Amino acid sequence: MAEKVKVMISKEEVAGRIAEIAAAISAEYEGRYLHMICVLKGGVFFMTELSKHLTVPCSLDFMSVSSYGNAMKSSGKIEVLKDLDEPIEGRDVLVVEDIIDSGRTLSYLLEMLKDRSPKSLKLCTLLDKPECRVADVHVDYTGFQVPDVFVVGYGLDYQQKYRNLPFIGVVEL
Repeated sequence: MAEKVKVMISKEEVAGRIAEIAAAISAEYEGRYLHMICVLKGGVFFMTELSKHLTVPCSLDFMSVSSYGNAMKSSGKIEVLKDLDEPIEGRDVLVVEDIIDSGRTLSYLLEMLKDRSPKSLKLCTLLDKPECRVADVHVDYTGFQVPDVFVVGYGLDYQQKYRNLPFIGVVEL
């Protein structure tokens, strides 16, 4: 049986919230150079749109970590599939993620990045599921808090499908 996707957050709501987050980030980093790290694959849609709205100079880098595979729940085992291309020592770094649920992946990733001595390290996510949190992760910028449902669109996928949807939807199996 094929899954269905129901709209949870419209493309207009997503676009408006991204512009608001970018304004807040631009205000905080005014007069500084921001280095953004996208957590692939899902975060690329969010980071691309976010960076278009920033008024501060920024550079982009990418990491790929996995704790899902093809499942709908995190396995808890974190694997770095692609590391950064550039060093972050002494830089103002903003990690950009599509969604945070258990927090295990981001907790692991942030600790790894802290060991690389950035000047500052903050976290921005499009979606947050705080009720699912099992690891202590401080999120500095959040697009939307969502309930514990499986969401797709705007970079988020289900078995590599639905990333290109212009809205956030709920998968109904």
